[in-house]
Amino acid sequence: MSFAVQQIADPAAPLARRNPVAKLGAALLFSLPLIATLDPLTPALGLLVELALLPFFGLRYGALLRRAWPLTLAAAGILVTMVLFSADRSGRLLVELGPFDVTTGVLVVTLGLILRIFAVALPGVIVFATTDPTDLADALVQNARAPARFAIGALAAFRLLPLLGEEWQMLTLARRARGVDAGRNPLARLRLFVSTAFALLVGALRRGTRLAVAMDARGFDSGTPRTFARRQHFTAGDTALLIGAVALAAAALTTAIALGFFHPVIG
Repeated sequence: MSFAVQQIADPAAPLARRNPVAKLGAALLFSLPLIATLDPLTPALGLLVELALLPFFGLRYGALLRRAWPLTLAAAGILVTMVLFSADRSGRLLVELGPFDVTTGVLVVTLGLILRIFAVALPGVIVFATTDPTDLADALVQNARAPARFAIGALAAFRLLPLLGEEWQMLTLARRARGVDAGRNPLARLRLFVSTAFALLVGALRRGTRLAVAMDARGFDSGTPRTFARRQHFTAGDTALLIGAVALAAAALTTAIALGFFHPVIG
């Protein structure tokens, strides 16, 4: 059984071939300006740019949707929270939900937050969906001068992520085989979920401790200069990707300012 994290993108796509550090840096440079404003236009423009560039990363829209589905849960949580607890009830009244008034002001702020969640998170999803974890760890050490202990430790943790899902299934099947089943009782399901999650956490901590000891025993923190089996080169195309990310983010901010939508977080 393979526990490797599989890429879901075409590795021959123009932007998928770029250096992992360049892709990670471009994602950060493009995402950070999007959180400088509270208006919904800036993240909406950023989201349009990300979706337009998706084919150049070799990703299909359906595959991205399967990877990014947790963001819809976050968006639903933001919607419920803002409707119930938003302090800004300005604008035209749309719906009365008992003591809660849903106004245009509430919806504008909520829309801006939801779009920002997607616009900021999608670049990271795209980067990790188009990058081999080993290449990323090598590039962090070679090109970003990250400590080898950090990069290799992060690689090991990333490689172990699929094990959590499989271990959850094994715990669930084992408890069901022993007759532990919540049935249709929601409270029993909640208690079973919490106990299974706790067992999974304990197992993950034990596995992480064993892995850390094994890595130290193999000299991953010896301080001796390390050699690299696969060289990661930072080319002019990678520099162009970083410049393009900055330019596109600046264009989105400039458009929002020109149209009068810009609402800075501070001030």
